[in-house]
Amino acid sequence: MTSAAPSRRYPTLLAVTEPARTLVSAGSLAAGLPLLAFAPRGEPHPVLVLPGLMASDVSTRLLRGWLRRLGYPVVGWALGRNRGPTEQVVKELPALVDRLATEHGTAVSVVGWSLGGIYARRLAHRAPEQVRQVISLGSPFALAGRPVDDSPGARVYQRLTPHHTTSRLSTVNRPLARALPVPSTAVYSRWDGVVDWRACRQKAGPTSENVAVRSSHLGMGHDPAVLWIVADRLAQPRDEWHPFRRPTRFGLGALFPPEN
Repeated sequence: MTSAAPSRRYPTLLAVTEPARTLVSAGSLAAGLPLLAFAPRGEPHPVLVLPGLMASDVSTRLLRGWLRRLGYPVVGWALGRNRGPTEQVVKELPALVDRLATEHGTAVSVVGWSLGGIYARRLAHRAPEQVRQVISLGSPFALAGRPVDDSPGARVYQRLTPHHTTSRLSTVNRPLARALPVPSTAVYSRWDGVVDWRACRQKAGPTSENVAVRSSHLGMGHDPAVLWIVADRLAQPRDEWHPFRRPTRFGLGALFPPEN
């Protein structure tokens, strides 16, 4: 694979190669495990990990297990398969964030994969005092409220709309791609074969950023670069947020694509 980003003219190629490229991410994780031992560790605080469309907590098991080993009290959403903003999701997710913040006496970091990242951003708008930061992984939040595009993920979401509620996780009426009221990191990949990577980027600002990786969409939960980014972001002191800096030691910079 060359370092050039894939062309917009080949979305089908990206989609059909997703499974194979996901296996590459798994192989990269095995090779990168010794390097991940140097991942940053920070103050323990609750972390909620949300799965993507049609996925469940099973898909985030590796990510959650790794964060637990880093010392964070981490939980999945425990709502089964993610079929979109159903009445149960809209009711239970805010209650879960409230319970975690109350039990631990501190705000919750929310890591959302794909559709889970859209939920995470809405939760931050709903209760910014309970959300410490948002980290989204391949989440096409810039499409929220806009006509559905022709990406594979959007087509699946469209088929599930009869199950969705008209209620919303947040009543804040502003584009989700704008900066959140809490620090946020949007991880995206130009090699994403499920959603348009352009929709996974937010407006950069003093506490909002976009970080590129080489991962497939389905491989983000076990891609070594993604795991490093999540660990680095969670390790920041709550009131001392700064943009992500690519690691340079031990050849770790090779995990990330060249900066544009």
